[in-house]
Amino acid sequence: MGQTQQNALKEIGKLRGDRNVILYASAFLQKPDVPPTNLQITHEDLNGFMAVMHGMNWSKGLTIILHTPGGVTNAAESIVAYLLSKFGDIEVIVPTLAMSAGTMISLAANRVVMGRQSQLGPIDPQMPAAGRYVSAQSIVDQFGQARSEILADKNSAHVWAPILQSVGPALLQEASNALAYSETMVARWLEQRMFHGSANPKARADATAKFFRDASVHKSHGRRIDRYEAKQNDVTVDDLEDSQELQEAVLTSYHMATLFFERSSTVKIIEGSHDKRWVKSVGGNS
Repeated sequence: MGQTQQNALKEIGKLRGDRNVILYASAFLQKPDVPPTNLQITHEDLNGFMAVMHGMNWSKGLTIILHTPGGVTNAAESIVAYLLSKFGDIEVIVPTLAMSAGTMISLAANRVVMGRQSQLGPIDPQMPAAGRYVSAQSIVDQFGQARSEILADKNSAHVWAPILQSVGPALLQEASNALAYSETMVARWLEQRMFHGSANPKARADATAKFFRDASVHKSHGRRIDRYEAKQNDVTVDDLEDSQELQEAVLTSYHMATLFFERSSTVKIIEGSHDKRWVKSVGGNS
């Protein structure tokens, strides 16, 4: 990867007005059998960002090339807090996928750059229940359905009893808290950055955050939200195709990362445009 990747990142920085550039990419498409914790956004990634950002000129702003399936919401919050504390202007470029917690990071930026192939995703939290992960919204909805049916027909209580006992009342509260947490956090970031200085920034931020969090609208946590739908829901999106040079540099960087994943034991890369790199391999970090 080496020099070709560095040349691509430097070219992106030049084309975006002499900005710092960081590539964050995961091998989740190339190595689906690797344990998810090695592929997702985790608290460990903060160490990578800190290492790669050392020596950057904060005043130049930051462009993040982001490719991720998502991950731990609390880790995304920590990473965003760190980035916002350093850079007055941040943009995220999505070559293909920035899902779940990756979408949350994208919505904390001043703008997002997306191509025709790019996609964001819903940000509804996923929670363990009955041996698998389910949407926190589905847990809340299930309890709501049970309550309605039992109030309408008390004989249905015996049908719902074993289901509700298997999940327990604490899970309902945890699910409600998780939904409020993700939506409130993203709304705060949108108000502080993307919608700052606009008319009614809080109302706009609340509406956009609610759209991305509302699992009853999306039906699937992996649903594709393309740039057209993102724009319709007030996200500031620049089209990657507006600059052929930028598109080529971004896709070169992305494809170099995918080739590196295919030919090595690497599962995650955080690399800066000033020749600093943090790599996580199946056998460790470097």
